[in-house]
Amino acid sequence: MIGRKDLIGDPRFDTAAARLKHEPEVDAMIAAWTRQHDKREAMRVLGGAGVPAGAIFDTMELTEEADFERRGIMQTMEHPIAGPFKMPGWPVRFGGRTPDLKPSPLLGQHTSEVLSEWLGLDADQIDQLGKDKII
Repeated sequence: MIGRKDLIGDPRFDTAAARLKHEPEVDAMIAAWTRQHDKREAMRVLGGAGVPAGAIFDTMELTEEADFERRGIMQTMEHPIAGPFKMPGWPVRFGGRTPDLKPSPLLGQHTSEVLSEWLGLDADQIDQLGKDKII
């Protein structure tokens, strides 16, 4: 896979124990191969050959990963003050998909509803509380 057919049958690399004894050489060969590929390509090639491999992504790469957006792992939420805001979605799936993100309420956003529905105040009473700077 890495273009080193000359290593096939080499006793220095035939067994895990032998490779461990020659670890610096093995690391140098792998490093030489990986320098020729970006991490996504290396992950695809290694995985295609049956070698478990995963690229290490930094925070920005994870944020911009198109597959994560497609799968609902990363979502863009519309915040009423900050505007569009990308963040990880809820990991639990309902009906095969992650629920859409919604912003937290702003300070005082539901004050009127709480005073009306929970405390039974009417619109005039709520308005007066605002005029009196109580709310």
